[in-house]
Amino acid sequence: MSASVQGYVAAELARGDYQNVHDLLARACAKHPQRPAFSCGEDRLSYAELASQADAFARYLRHHAGLQPSDRLAVQLPNSLQYPIAVFGALKAGLVIVNTNPQYTAAEARHQFRDSGAKAILVLDRLLPLVRAVQADTGLQQIILSSADDLQKPVYESSEGGTQRFMQALRLGADSPALDSVAGLDRLALLQYTGGTTGVSKGAMISHRNLLANVLQTIELFDQPGLLEPEKDVRIAPLPLYHIMAFATNCLSSVGMGLHTVFIRDGRNLDETIGAMQRYPFSLLSGINTLFVGLMNHPDFRSIDFSHLKWATSGGAPLNSEVGRRWQALTGAPIREGFGLTEASPVVATGTQVSPHREGYIGQALIDTELRTVDDEGHDVPPETPGELWLRGPQVMQGYWQRPEETAKVLTEDGWLKTGDVALLDAEGFVKIVDRKKDMILVSGFNVFPAEIEDVLMQHPSVRECVAVGVPDERKGEAVKVYVSLKEAGVDGEALLRHCRQFLTGYKLPSFVEIRDELPKTSVGKLLRRQLRDEARAPAT
Repeated sequence: MSASVQGYVAAELARGDYQNVHDLLARACAKHPQRPAFSCGEDRLSYAELASQADAFARYLRHHAGLQPSDRLAVQLPNSLQYPIAVFGALKAGLVIVNTNPQYTAAEARHQFRDSGAKAILVLDRLLPLVRAVQADTGLQQIILSSADDLQKPVYESSEGGTQRFMQALRLGADSPALDSVAGLDRLALLQYTGGTTGVSKGAMISHRNLLANVLQTIELFDQPGLLEPEKDVRIAPLPLYHIMAFATNCLSSVGMGLHTVFIRDGRNLDETIGAMQRYPFSLLSGINTLFVGLMNHPDFRSIDFSHLKWATSGGAPLNSEVGRRWQALTGAPIREGFGLTEASPVVATGTQVSPHREGYIGQALIDTELRTVDDEGHDVPPETPGELWLRGPQVMQGYWQRPEETAKVLTEDGWLKTGDVALLDAEGFVKIVDRKKDMILVSGFNVFPAEIEDVLMQHPSVRECVAVGVPDERKGEAVKVYVSLKEAGVDGEALLRHCRQFLTGYKLPSFVEIRDELPKTSVGKLLRRQLRDEARAPAT
């Protein structure tokens, strides 16, 4: 069990300064209203401007869109300044955010919109055809359209019937009656969808208390003289905000700390990231293993001034130790790995450049967070012994949306969250993730579940059986490989990939397809996934 100070978050929240995640913005605005809050491309918002526009959006949602507290708003945008405006505005109005990946296929979006019961959506205008294709099967009533250059070239009139432009929503809201922030720490704030071992996407119910707890836990970690300087520190943030790690750290915690955060519209665009790193005297950087590798291999990497960089944070995917060593040698600043999961809002353990550090381990748990490793019967195992990682703390979700049976599988009656990860804990509380107990594949920081891919493949009329596994990949961390047996010859791997592209987002697509006459099974006919995974990984060991 980790050595944590119990009650810090409870005491901070008991002071009454926070009753809604929006209060993070209100307090930041009161402290430094003219300080830049977020930049993206040529756009920039001060804390005062962000607060004003978020307030206008909140008023629009309640007075014009007719939405009420606890209604769900899907947000399907790439990184942009519209994102924090919408998030803080919707939360002030008491709505529940449903983060939605802009890369989703119609089938993926339909499931999420239907399951969440979203009544409204803020969506990038070029994605409107996808929303239209699924709208009749969902409860979506309001569609708000935004464009990438809304703030530079605002458009107020919509040429699409039954839709509203984002900039017009702000203008209408600004002229509407004042709206108080909807209080209630235990009110639902976020439905963040995550996969499951069955491949069914589930909405983790995350409250205002959960999100605020995780922000306060993170702030406490940095509560050392000179470690963070809100009036000076600039964070480069390439990770997509619809991902829980970026949503919580680069959006919410950045506001809680009073940082100036620079969003990268497309983190896969290394030129854009390098350009921002050249433009700003950045002191913080968040990324994942693949991003650090890509940056170091970029021809302009050595032209960047790293003299202000304090440390970089890696989250969402395992950090390769050699990548960390190479980064520090080139930049003079360390990468500190964080660990979290959607169900924990999400940060569980991380470090700074002055935190105790043990190579290969992910630092120690945040304050008020307990960790333990257990065997298959739920009994604690000795230090440095592999076991399933369980955690308990104020950031742990309320449960899965409308899935009590799934909730009971991962949350114990006394509040422990079963992560499904196999880990080591040392006597000082350092945690090391050894393997994933579940069959999840981690592609560029995103969870990919084999059953979802297998379900798609089995829809192909020529597929008899299939198994999806993860294989090591230098660029993505892991890639998807599928083994397939066919009912009849004449279908090749490319034909199967074309089929998959109709139903799966890009990062879920198989990178390798191997067709076999037969797939290995147990004596009772169960496909031997582990055997195939071991075979697939053997060349890399």
